[in-house]
Formats: sequence, C-alpha cells, structure tokens
Amino acid sequence: MLPEDIIIEPVITEKSNDSLQAGKYTFKVNKKATKVDIAKAVEKLFDVKVLDVNTITVSGKRKRVGRSVGMTSDWKKAVVTIDTDPQAKTYLTKGGKAKKGSKTVKNSIDAYGI
Repeated sequence: MLPEDIIIEPVITEKSNDSLQAGKYTFKVNKKATKVDIAKAVEKLFDVKVLDVNTITVSGKRKRVGRSVGMTSDWKKAVVTIDTDPQAKTYLTKGGKAKKGSKTVKNSIDAYGI
C-alpha cells in the first residue's frame, strides 16, 4: 500500500488537540494497515521520527432515519507518538572517528490541520 492510501485523514477532537503537546497525533487509517505500515507512512509523508503507534478499531454506531435502522461503518484510528526532540545520528567511520549524520527530521507535523 502507498502511504497516501494508509493515512486517510487526521482526527481532530478536544482530546487529540490536548495530546499534541506530548507529540501524539491521531489519524484515521486504512482498516488493513498494520502498526509498522502506519509508522512508515507517517515518517515518509511528514518527515518525522515515529516512536510509538497505538491502534484502535472503532465500532460503527447504530443510526436511525425515520423507520429504517442502519449502522455506520467501522473504522481504524491510530495514535502516533513522534520524537519531539530529534538528535542527529552519530556513527563511527572506518578509522574509528565519530561522524554525525546529515539527515534531520522535524519535531512536529505542520500539515495536521490546526
């Protein structure tokens, strides 16, 4: 699956807005996506480092319109924790010298819709 197919939309509620300070972002995701797929998709789309992914399958609610009764569809929610203090990676070269990596990541998701 493509990253654009895994992450459907952000979930914007009071609870999800309160958890933004801790680096936790909530997304509506594809029902077939795994935690590893979700982590890779968020890292690729938003250029952040993902620390943890928690998933919840939200059951559909019973709805009534007039005499007919139906159900809304089930969906999957993912709470993604990102690294809010990213550090440059340090590794040893062939001679034993420490060298810092040049790849930097962001400390927040700007396109979250807030």
